[in-house]
Amino acid sequence: MTENLQSNLQQNDDVLLDVVNLKKYFPIKAGLFNRVVGHVKAVDDVSFQIKRGTTMGLVGESGCGKTTVGKTILRLNEKTDGKVIFNGQDIFELDHESLRRLRPKIQIIFQDPYSSLSPRLPVGEIIGEAVRVHNLVPPDEFDDYITKIMLACGLQEYHKDRYPHEFSGGQRQRICIARALALNPDFIVCDEPVSALDVSIQAQIINLLEDLQSQFGLTYLFISHDLSVVEHISDTVGVMYLGSMVEFATKDDIFAKPLHPYTQALFSAIPVPDPNYKQKRIILEGNVPSSANPPSGCKFHTRCRHCMDICKEVPPETYDAGNGHYVVCHLYDGNLYNKE
Repeated sequence: MTENLQSNLQQNDDVLLDVVNLKKYFPIKAGLFNRVVGHVKAVDDVSFQIKRGTTMGLVGESGCGKTTVGKTILRLNEKTDGKVIFNGQDIFELDHESLRRLRPKIQIIFQDPYSSLSPRLPVGEIIGEAVRVHNLVPPDEFDDYITKIMLACGLQEYHKDRYPHEFSGGQRQRICIARALALNPDFIVCDEPVSALDVSIQAQIINLLEDLQSQFGLTYLFISHDLSVVEHISDTVGVMYLGSMVEFATKDDIFAKPLHPYTQALFSAIPVPDPNYKQKRIILEGNVPSSANPPSGCKFHTRCRHCMDICKEVPPETYDAGNGHYVVCHLYDGNLYNKE
């Protein structure tokens, strides 16, 4: 995002995570000598902030770069450019030992609760393995500590000796949550944690995450396709398209008045539980362009129903619509915004 957006965001003092112009490009190699012939721009100049104790929802189509943002923030991917400032420290400037000490404070809950758990370890060891590595509790308090964490996540003490294949999908996700919570983190990336679960189980997991946030003062980056879930759990929402952030606002503002044409199209697909209400669905034409060769100008112009000549040539800047609502679109340039 532009410097204007960054300067506005920096006025907030109670910020736990500050992502500034983050880029992550993956090289494309080809030929006999395996030379780099291009790059997949998975994350392209993304900036946002998350206040302590709040949840930011990150939404967008598959392949837009949501998960890559989460993994790069945690330094599971090395950045191409930009900064990730956690609690006043730039994560990418830390040496190996400093990063190791920081690791317990930044955790992740993966999308698939089965493949992210070792099938050869009992649940007690899965949850407590990293606790031992980081020496978080004395050895004589270890068992009681793991039991406390399991109970907080809706698991029972006798589950310690069971293996992941003996649990349901919802229980496995509780194990993943307990594993992250056991390290006493400040910040957790929730990478589509309910997408693989039944709807009734989704509600239980969402309620658990909210209870844990209230109890332990956690801060979440919640990545999801399900806009209804994002509306329920988030305080702020960012919308991504083809590696870039196109809109950012508080939950109430963005759901009440989405500004970007892409956000409007996404939100028009949210089902309304009223058989008499007819939703005006906005259908996006065409396919998502390649991140390796994004369109010139505005990346969304090839699918936008409001596309203008300027959209095809000039990348749009970030415009402040007030109350912390930012949109990256030529429609809101100058007097065009006032005509909406």
